[in-house]
Amino acid sequence: MEIKRAATNVRAVVILASFLVLFAILMGRFTYIQVTKEVKGQELATMGEERWSKEQVIEGKRGTIFDRRGSALAEELNSYNVFAILSADYPNHVVDPKETANKLAPHISMEQADLERILSTEDRFQVELGAGARNLTHAEMEEIKALDLEGIMFSEEPRRYYPKQTYASHVIGYTESNMETARMGLERSLDEYLRAEDGLVQYQSDRRGVPLPNATRHVTAPKNGHDVYLTLDSNIQTALEQVMTQVDEQYEPEKMIAIVADPKTGEILAMSNRPSFNPNRYQDISNYMNYAVSNHYEPGSTMKIFTMAAAIEEGVYNGEDTFMSGQLNVGPNTVSDHNGGRGWGTISFNEGMLRSSNVAFTKIALDQLGPEKLYEYLNRFGFDQPTGIDLPNEATSLIANQYQYDAAATAFGQGTAVTPIQQIQAATAIANDGEMMKPYVIDRIVDSETNETVEQKEPEVVGNPISSDTSKQMLDIMGEVVTSSVGTGKPYYIEGFDVAGKTGTAQIPNPNAPGYIRGHGENIFSFIGMAPKDDPKLVVYVAVERPNLQSFESGSEPSAKIFNTIMKQSLQYLNITPTLEEITEEAEDGYVTREFKGEKTNDVKEELESEGLEVYVLGNGSKITKQAPEGDQALMEGEKVFLFTEGETFEMPDVTGWSNRDVLKLARVTDITPNIFGSGFVISQSIEPGKEISIGENIVFELANLEEIHEMDDVEEGEEALEETDEELEGEEEEEVQVGE
Repeated sequence: MEIKRAATNVRAVVILASFLVLFAILMGRFTYIQVTKEVKGQELATMGEERWSKEQVIEGKRGTIFDRRGSALAEELNSYNVFAILSADYPNHVVDPKETANKLAPHISMEQADLERILSTEDRFQVELGAGARNLTHAEMEEIKALDLEGIMFSEEPRRYYPKQTYASHVIGYTESNMETARMGLERSLDEYLRAEDGLVQYQSDRRGVPLPNATRHVTAPKNGHDVYLTLDSNIQTALEQVMTQVDEQYEPEKMIAIVADPKTGEILAMSNRPSFNPNRYQDISNYMNYAVSNHYEPGSTMKIFTMAAAIEEGVYNGEDTFMSGQLNVGPNTVSDHNGGRGWGTISFNEGMLRSSNVAFTKIALDQLGPEKLYEYLNRFGFDQPTGIDLPNEATSLIANQYQYDAAATAFGQGTAVTPIQQIQAATAIANDGEMMKPYVIDRIVDSETNETVEQKEPEVVGNPISSDTSKQMLDIMGEVVTSSVGTGKPYYIEGFDVAGKTGTAQIPNPNAPGYIRGHGENIFSFIGMAPKDDPKLVVYVAVERPNLQSFESGSEPSAKIFNTIMKQSLQYLNITPTLEEITEEAEDGYVTREFKGEKTNDVKEELESEGLEVYVLGNGSKITKQAPEGDQALMEGEKVFLFTEGETFEMPDVTGWSNRDVLKLARVTDITPNIFGSGFVISQSIEPGKEISIGENIVFELANLEEIHEMDDVEEGEEALEETDEELEGEEEEEVQVGE
């Protein structure tokens, strides 16, 4: 018993001693922490600050890219993603996968069966709904929300959005939708200006994350990216994209390039390529190259412009001198004219330009200028180096200058490779009294927060390769290329406007054998044109590579469709409209107008109608403020006269069947901007008749010639006949049923 009690006492002493040791250690630790205010080398104040302090990122906004008028081309918007809650433990979850899929599938571009399968997935709390359910606009989100589907939820996040879709896409480029990486175009080259810097909010909270009352908040403001304004004009660019798409669908070429520039300043007003892409769907890009800037190729006969300009400037060119066309030997090589080397006999050098004779320009280069002077002028026109345009990845030229034949071939556009933008820059000297302007596409960069201009571009003269006199002579002979009966530029004639230009048919090197690809349409068909000829306001370059042509179609048809459409619409948009004298045959007899301004509308209307004229009164005023035609114009019976009265609005007339001339009269008196597609007579208008509109609005008119209208009428008659036949058959079937009954 004594032994047992002694053992118990020993255990008690051991336990007590252990407790005292642990207590001493614990108190020592408390004392140490209290004195040093550290735990594991970290200060207690810092640990407390970290535990109770919270941070929240304030996202900055990427800069916006605008056109010259301030319309957004690339902007940051909130986008919405759709997802589905499947877990039955969550109050709002998908209850009926089949019905949900039936209603939702059309809104997210997914097959109903595929969506139903996703919504029926087991053991998942939530599921994503594919690419079509991501990056939705607010309007698209609201449409889905209005379906009131159980379990369908939305998340919100910023994304880069390109509102004009396939619009100068190779110029603008794109960023990935989360804007972390800029991939191409101005988005990439200007990323340092456009990129935003995120801000930060720091605050103290309780353990649930709720901010403590009266706690100090530290805010680091975000820095938004700069805004960029381009020289692109959306009216011109949009029209260009439309006609490029039409030609692309009709002729299916390998490539297409088009550039519209202001020759007085070097501003690029429009630039487009095909194949193109929608930067909102950058995963589908097939062509990453901006052919207008990053691609060099043999230009063909458009190069003859600069060869002739050099000869005129040097005083060695006499257009009335003659030569034998057809073929010419240069060392071991033979230069042939484009009609199989047959030529046109003995012709003048001026006619050689009109017919685009290779022999003529070989003789100009070798006999009149000499190779050394030819290359000197090519350098003066800027073909020896990149233009320095403010777009990324500009290509350099490849000038062939080893043999005598190289000079000859270069003079008429073969052997040497240049870029489209180099040709545009050189052409500004022809159109601008000899002053060559550097092309540029960035107008200014603006601080989006202060609205202060960070960088401003100004027109820059980069050379004077020719004199003003040479420029005028070149414009005159280039005008004849378009108007002459033997000129290669006849397809580029535009009624009412004097166009000066030069065609080009470039051969394409055969990648599999020496020489060039042969065959109908196996070329690059191009045209450089400027208008109006006497004082060009626009210069346009178009190139179409290997279009799919019918045997009866010429290579100029697709390029002419682009050039004529965009030049005509752009001039009209810029209020450079042909005078009525230019587009109206003079009437020897008939009513002669006077100045009606200030006269009573009803009196003038009655007078004009008594003369057999068709009168349109626009506006609701009692007195005339504008008229078309103007005073002193002789009019034939039945012609249209437009009288505009006081006010800022008018009722849109029905213009179906009107001629191009009548549309231009309407535009003149109302200040509307007419976007005219096609030629002939109006078959559709973008603003319906009878609608009240304001002066200065943009209106699209589609015209067709009589042959096209007859074809459409035949189709309509055929459709009506088919409908009548269907009705007759249905009637016969009903009769048969009744008889059977």
